[in-house]
This record gives sequence, C-alpha cells and structure tokens, in this order.
Amino acid sequence: MSTMSDQTVVKKSIGRTVKAYVALTKPRVLELLLVSTVPVMFLAQGGLPDMWLVLATVIGGSLSAGSAAAFNMYLDRDIDAHMHRTENRPLVTGEITPRGALIFSWTLAVVSTVWLWFTTNWLAATLSAAAIFFYVVIYTMILKRRTEQNIIWGGIAGCFPVLIGWAAVTGSLDWPAFILFALIFLWTPPHYWPLSMKYKDDYDDVDVPMLGVTRNASQVGLQVILYAWATIACSLLLIPIANMGLVYTVSALVFGGWFIYESHRLYNQAVRGNEARPMRVFHASITYLTLIFVAVAVDPLLPF
Repeated sequence: MSTMSDQTVVKKSIGRTVKAYVALTKPRVLELLLVSTVPVMFLAQGGLPDMWLVLATVIGGSLSAGSAAAFNMYLDRDIDAHMHRTENRPLVTGEITPRGALIFSWTLAVVSTVWLWFTTNWLAATLSAAAIFFYVVIYTMILKRRTEQNIIWGGIAGCFPVLIGWAAVTGSLDWPAFILFALIFLWTPPHYWPLSMKYKDDYDDVDVPMLGVTRNASQVGLQVILYAWATIACSLLLIPIANMGLVYTVSALVFGGWFIYESHRLYNQAVRGNEARPMRVFHASITYLTLIFVAVAVDPLLPF
C-alpha cells in the first residue's frame, strides 16, 4: 500500500513541477502569439501556406515567447512577490528555484532559435532571437521600472511574431508585415494601460511607473482613445498596401469602430467621476485583435 501511495505522491509532484514550468511561459500570452503569427502566414502566401511550415513556425515561436516570459518572471520575481496579480507565480511560491528558471529560460531561447533556423530560415530565427532580447533586456531590465513609457517601447517585442510569420513564408520582409507590426505596436498601449488602471495599487506598491499609476483615470483614458484611433487608422492602411478584400475591410471598420467605442466609454466614465471599468476595454482589445487577424487569414482565401 505504501509503495502505491509513494508512486501517487511522486506522480503528483512531477505533475505540479511540469505545471509550474508551463506557467513560466505565460500560456495566455502564447495565445496572442498564435493569433498574430498564423494569419500573417496566410497573407504572405496569398492563400493556404504549407501546414508543416505553419506548425514549425508555431512551435518555434511558442518556445521563443515562452523563453522571454520565463526570463521576465526570473528578473521580476522580487516585485512579483508583492503584487496580488502575480503572488502565485511559481518563482514566488517556491515551486521552481531561480536557478531552475534561468536554465529553463536559456534552454528555450537556444532551442527555439536553432529550431527556427533549421525548419524555416535564418531571418525568422534571427527575428525570434531579437524578440527575446527586446522583451528581456529593453523592456524588463531597462524600461519597465524606469519610465511610464515602458509598455510603448517594450511592447515592440510583441510585434515580432508578424515579422517572423511573414519571414518564414517568404524569406524576406515587405510592407504588409511592417503595417501589421505597427498595428500591434499601436494596439499594445490601449490594451495594457487599462490593466495598469485595474492593478494601479499593485504597481504603485512596487514602484513600477505604469501609466495607470503616474496619471489619473481621465488622462489614461484619453491616451487609450488616441492610441485606439491610431490603431484603427493603421489597420486601414493594410487595405491598399496588401490589396485586402471585402472581408478584411468590413472587419477593420466594424470591429475597429467597436474598439473605439469602448475606449471612449472608459474615458467618459473617468471624466464624469463614475467608476471606470478598465477591464472591459482590456478584454475588448483582445477580442478586437483576434477578429482582425482572423480576417487577415480569411481574406486571401476568398475571391472578393
């Protein structure tokens, strides 16, 4: 009986450890990576790309993003321990040691780069390595704790998947990829700043100058509006540059209009002194980006 009990304990322990290492990769962020990478490959191909290439790119991109996330948790473990939103992360709870997390991070970084180099091409692999560097060094180590503009420039790391997807298919970069890069760059602030409003006290407690901490709600709301409008304007640039059809055009206008409406709604609540609901904009931004990139994938498959 004791042997069976011991085996059960070991299995549970292994399961918890695996789950903890998976948590280091921030799986929910990986979902956004898939949303932005795969549709761009359809657009770059002008139709259905090679499915093996798509799978290879997704695997490599996921490993790369997981590496960046794990490095981020390793470097931010001191402040994560004092924030309610992050207090259950595996490095805070002790389920994973800092040394284990660092080895895991480097392993994913090397494996993802080598994988993309041999399964796609050197350009996609180089862009993947650059994305890790930008997120870990430029954002986490340099910008995050020093300036309220941290998420604007640090968010560039999240723009790289569209370049990687395009490069994997074509072996080069072209204007449609750069337009989509700019779209995600402009989308990131109105996506993340509402979250900083929600967790204002957390960021304030650890002296991280997110905009939600350094500015009042109406000022943050105004910035969200400006970036939301810029995002929609950028999305419309793709229509003439990539010769997009009816599906994308209608999607960009309809979903873009909804995103702008939600942004204005947040601002109006803040100006009137009502209780703002920033997470409504946060979730709306995710839905907006998902729907826009679905349209990017579907549009090349249709004759109109």
